[in-house]
Amino acid sequence: MHGRPATAVQSDVSVAVIGAGFGGLTAGMMLRDAGVTNFRIIERAAGPGGTWWNNRYPGAEVDVPSHVYSWHFKRFDWERTHARQPEIQRYVAEVIQDQKLQDYLTFNTSVTEMIWQEDHKQWRVTLSNGEVLQADFVISAVGLLNEPRYPDWPGYDDFKGAKVHTAVWDDGVELKDKRIAVVGVGSSATQVVVNVAPLAKHLYVFQREPGWVVPKFDRDFTEEERRQFRSESEASRLKRRRQLFWQTNRGMIFGRMYRPHTKYSKRMHAFAKNYIAEVFKDRPDLKEAVTPTFAFAGKRTVANGDYYPTLLRDNVTLVPRAVERLTETGVVDSSGAETPIDVLIMATGFDPARALSSINIEGRNGKKLADTWGDEPRAFFGITVPNFPNMFIMYGPNAHGGMIFTNHQSQVNWALKAIRAWRNGKRTFEVKPSALKRYVAWLEGRMERTAWKQTKSYFHSKRGAIITQWPWDGFAYIIMTRLFWRIGHRIK
Repeated sequence: MHGRPATAVQSDVSVAVIGAGFGGLTAGMMLRDAGVTNFRIIERAAGPGGTWWNNRYPGAEVDVPSHVYSWHFKRFDWERTHARQPEIQRYVAEVIQDQKLQDYLTFNTSVTEMIWQEDHKQWRVTLSNGEVLQADFVISAVGLLNEPRYPDWPGYDDFKGAKVHTAVWDDGVELKDKRIAVVGVGSSATQVVVNVAPLAKHLYVFQREPGWVVPKFDRDFTEEERRQFRSESEASRLKRRRQLFWQTNRGMIFGRMYRPHTKYSKRMHAFAKNYIAEVFKDRPDLKEAVTPTFAFAGKRTVANGDYYPTLLRDNVTLVPRAVERLTETGVVDSSGAETPIDVLIMATGFDPARALSSINIEGRNGKKLADTWGDEPRAFFGITVPNFPNMFIMYGPNAHGGMIFTNHQSQVNWALKAIRAWRNGKRTFEVKPSALKRYVAWLEGRMERTAWKQTKSYFHSKRGAIITQWPWDGFAYIIMTRLFWRIGHRIK
């Protein structure tokens, strides 16, 4: 990638894309379709897929139907209603090959620094291999959930058994016939529990606070179903995809799933409680332990129809208490009881406030993104930040919700609008501080009556602001990003 000389043609725009997950690959394909060929996709991992490269824990699986958790143009012979990590990796590899993206990808390389050069109207992007890129635009496809959250328990370094985080899985950890502790009860934790329980001598699940769990109704497709999918016309395939998209999004229309006063939320709350009562009808102790005290969807709802039945296994014990500390040989919970274990699995999630913390990003007048954000990242529709021109964030603050693939397309479209302006002689595309201020005020107003405000989770900043979630549905995000990009930005 080269800086643009004074005599360069306006079509030779240079773009640095950070991350080769679904967001970064979407950016690459959309850039190339718009005639932009001078771009690089920089990925710190050894391969593509982002979260689906890193999250290799047993049972890693999507919560959204496979036929919509995918690019609309790519037909794929899915094996399951909800794809597992290895299948997603095969899908990503096929897309990269079909779309001929191999030459744009750089693996095992991190972006360490990004400095805005006001005199050149470019970003100086420094890579971990010592290479320096001059980029007219930067698209961060790092996402919000990429920095694992490690607990700060006393005695953490004293524990002599194996320790592993679900986001940085180690296949070398021996699980068979071991005493295993899983800390956490979110989506990753429940998937691990279901898949590790049959291997373990005994499995202990440490639950600080229960969350709502509903069945996912996932299964393998039959051979007949797969034959039908393979033989259907393109028009029929896209129609079925649109129907699945609607079914997946309908509960989020104007955020009704997240608002306890709506009929939809009350119906889902009743469904989840009845599900608990059905599974644990003979175990009132477990029924009480797994029933949340907050409204439905107050935290991320777990979709897993095998988790509750797994808690009924003879070799599984639910410990409904927080971990307080570790010893050389075990886990001490908040009651003071110690549980001897051989393996500790931490399903303790991510730290969204630190999503871009591994990169030193300095914008206009030397302003640092880390200082601008602190522990409360904010961006206009999750995409642009004042004083950081020509920088676009995919899956950024308050952009979690709706459908990730359509959200990605909306986010890349802003970068493409800026590139079109660049080709017409404009050099910078930057959100107005007043637009971001109004947007954040609107967001906080939408959050006030949500179930999220009743809880404490990774959704929140230290002061309690919701920093990860989009308050409405995917359709609203598409429409609003189309309407407000011009109003909110300064193009020079």
